[in-house]
Amino acid sequence: MSSPTAPSALSLSLSRHANGATPRALHSQSPTLAQITEQPQYFDSLADTEQAISTVDHHSVDRTLLSTSNIRSEVSRFASSPATENTPLLPPPLNGSLTSINGHGSKHSKSSKQLGRTVLKSLPAVLLGTLLNILDGVSYGMIIFPAFGVFAGLGGMGVSMFFVSTVVAQLVYCLGGSSFAGANGSMMIEVVPFFHILAATIAREIGDEYPKEIIATTIAAYALSSVLTGLTFFLLGYLRLGVLIGFFPRHILVGCIGGVGIFLILTGLTVSTRLPSDALDPPTLETLRYFLLNTHALAQWVPPLVLAVLLRVITMRWKHQLVFPIYFMIIPAAFYVVVAAARLDLGALRRDGWLFDAAEGAGGAEDRWYGFYSYLDLGLIKFAPIWTTLPIQFALLFFNILHPPLNVPALSVSLDEDIDTNKELVGHGYSNLLAGFLGTVPNYLVYVNTLLFYRVGGGTRTAGFLLAVATFILLILGTWPIAYIPVMVVSALIFVLGLDLVKEALWDTRNRVSRMEYITIISIMVTMTAWDFVIGVLFGIVVSCFFFVVQNSQRRSIRACYAGDSAISTVRRPAAHRAYIREVSKQTRVLRLQGFLFFGTIAHVEETLRNIVEGAAWQRNPVRFVVVDLSLVVGVDMSAAEAFVRVQRLLAAKGVVLVFCGVTPDSTCGKALSSVGVLQESFVEVFETLNDAMEWTENAYLRAWFRAQKSWTTPISLPGRRDTKLSFDESLTGSPRQMQLRDVGERTIAGENSSEPYNTLLNAFSSYHDVDQNTFRQIAPYFERFTFPEGFVLWENNDTSDGLYIIESGVLRASYKFAEHSPVIEESMVSGTLAGEISALSNMPRNARVVVEQQVVLWKLSLEHMRQLETEHPHLAQTFVQLVLKSAKVDTDILLAALATR
Repeated sequence: MSSPTAPSALSLSLSRHANGATPRALHSQSPTLAQITEQPQYFDSLADTEQAISTVDHHSVDRTLLSTSNIRSEVSRFASSPATENTPLLPPPLNGSLTSINGHGSKHSKSSKQLGRTVLKSLPAVLLGTLLNILDGVSYGMIIFPAFGVFAGLGGMGVSMFFVSTVVAQLVYCLGGSSFAGANGSMMIEVVPFFHILAATIAREIGDEYPKEIIATTIAAYALSSVLTGLTFFLLGYLRLGVLIGFFPRHILVGCIGGVGIFLILTGLTVSTRLPSDALDPPTLETLRYFLLNTHALAQWVPPLVLAVLLRVITMRWKHQLVFPIYFMIIPAAFYVVVAAARLDLGALRRDGWLFDAAEGAGGAEDRWYGFYSYLDLGLIKFAPIWTTLPIQFALLFFNILHPPLNVPALSVSLDEDIDTNKELVGHGYSNLLAGFLGTVPNYLVYVNTLLFYRVGGGTRTAGFLLAVATFILLILGTWPIAYIPVMVVSALIFVLGLDLVKEALWDTRNRVSRMEYITIISIMVTMTAWDFVIGVLFGIVVSCFFFVVQNSQRRSIRACYAGDSAISTVRRPAAHRAYIREVSKQTRVLRLQGFLFFGTIAHVEETLRNIVEGAAWQRNPVRFVVVDLSLVVGVDMSAAEAFVRVQRLLAAKGVVLVFCGVTPDSTCGKALSSVGVLQESFVEVFETLNDAMEWTENAYLRAWFRAQKSWTTPISLPGRRDTKLSFDESLTGSPRQMQLRDVGERTIAGENSSEPYNTLLNAFSSYHDVDQNTFRQIAPYFERFTFPEGFVLWENNDTSDGLYIIESGVLRASYKFAEHSPVIEESMVSGTLAGEISALSNMPRNARVVVEQQVVLWKLSLEHMRQLETEHPHLAQTFVQLVLKSAKVDTDILLAALATR
């Protein structure tokens, strides 16, 4: 009996789910089953099941009835199990009390009614899917075997193999092998050209005098292709490598598709005129003359071609999914209307090539769907020819594995369903392995058929199962009806697919690919048509590799080339030292490389390096260091590595040091350079970062000056870490490079005295302002002298500032961490530089961690003494603050510039 009140929201949701409604259909209710299953916490957030039920429905009658303990457990279990495409064909039955509550009778009657409704709703989709399978089976099953030699008359057997593979795929997909509830499986029709090559090769290897052995071996080779395809699909899905297939060059696949399209057009011509399938392999002048000048041949192939073109014109105007099947139902009907009106003899039409031969419809010698198994005698199989055809098998496998990873994501987008490609590949693996063990051809999920199946109401597993049953019934009926199918129907279908594939390859890609890619597509199609499909695939790969080299050779591997004064290291140095380095670093040339260095790109790099030390550039600006930054280089091939050997010899002859940075001995680039011995040569240095390399060159410049003067005892480099054993001539005279070092040193460094802390203050500030030396003498009493050992932590990040420091001797190491995702930036501070000045002047926390790297002597201006200086000598304090800010600005600019060059 019906309830006196309206059904509750939960009851409606459960009822809709039981009726097979999709989550999309349930979206309009509140709360819906889809919302409940997507948000299990919906019930968990409530105090108890009673509260959950009362929340779903506020009608007292339903709330009271649903409060029973049995219904509570069912509701909790059902709500916690999300409904997906993997949900069984029939939902799990609820307790009988629930069905009686909603007035639907017993659970058995309800299940039967629901199943009946589902079947009725699925009938249009099943009929459409069956019709599509008939059309595909008759069209492409007929040409699985070539129509010449011992294979003549095996078209019906090919149709049987088509339907066996299709039934296997359909059953695997609808029983859970695919996440698409209404997935349509079918034989892989695009690989028919490879089947012909397999058959022809086997026939040639065995000899025409052994027809049974040829047919048995050919069927075994077809089955082997299914096994290899299934095993590959399964491994790709199981290892979750399906996404890698998408990285294969798309234009090569498009070229292969275009080649298959041309093959199908040529096959349509031979099928229409009833010529052997190899009559146009390749086309000859005599054959072309027959097709163009013979009246009977023109009458046979022109109408199906016109019908195919007319269908595409119609579908451009009307895009309804039923146009295609209805169109091909009208053609045979019109054919037999004409035959009946003209009272034509079917036997005469069959002899003239308008109908298929009865022998072809009988599947060869047998008139049963399983007739092809009678040929599959294990004792007749020759394994040597199968071994010979392995290259063809691998080419076929390559073509097979590219389709599902492209079709499945496209179908997922079209149906707006989130699908795991790897799971679909596993399902394809099972279906193809099963097909191979059953002795038939490969199969896959058909994008177009599945999309049409969904659009006419076939988006359930029940519909998919019914389609498998209908296809199996067609298989049981046998292939005898083929003898009554007009040849033009099959030819028109073959022409339709062939024209579509050629259009996809040539017309649809004309504005989407580059000129070189388009040439590759055309060359693959021409090669496949004129020679062989396997050769066409290999030729396409070779052409793509060639164009890849050409295209990448045009890309410059040199990211930047500049003088060393634009890449000063992050080491804080005295102002005089920094002024000296900025000028002499013009003798350093930095070359930043990127990408992969191979024989196509290294030529420009080698030419650039040669130009640095040759010709007018060398006369204008002779260099001492050439820094090659490889931090953005992903790899170096042998040709590129050997080019660096040639460059190193040229640079060493000029006395120029080749400095590699951005590379370690264990990295890919480091191993490549080590393999040719360039890193072990003289006048070659290697560093991990550009900053390390620039610091090393700066230390070399400073050491050259102070060794010549023999008057400097304070360390200017970092011993043990970035020290250099490179020695320039003791006398800085004689060459343009040495004369420049001497001149710059005399203008920037010479004349420093040794009184402390006056000398330290002078080193730090004298280059920033023309200040009276007495100014530094007046500031000196406010500083305190401190000595800290190696490893002492001067301060941590975010510590409270206690003043600023000026380094008399030793080295400090600052570590900056600007963001969580950014790497730590390190900065060295040597004698004559400031530390902690920004945080001291701003009275803000420290922004770095500072450690004593080498025992230091520091002069500290504490915050208290800074305030005392401001009180006692305001003008002097103002001058000092300006000097500190100028020094801080220069240090910050250099740090930012160093970061920008990373």
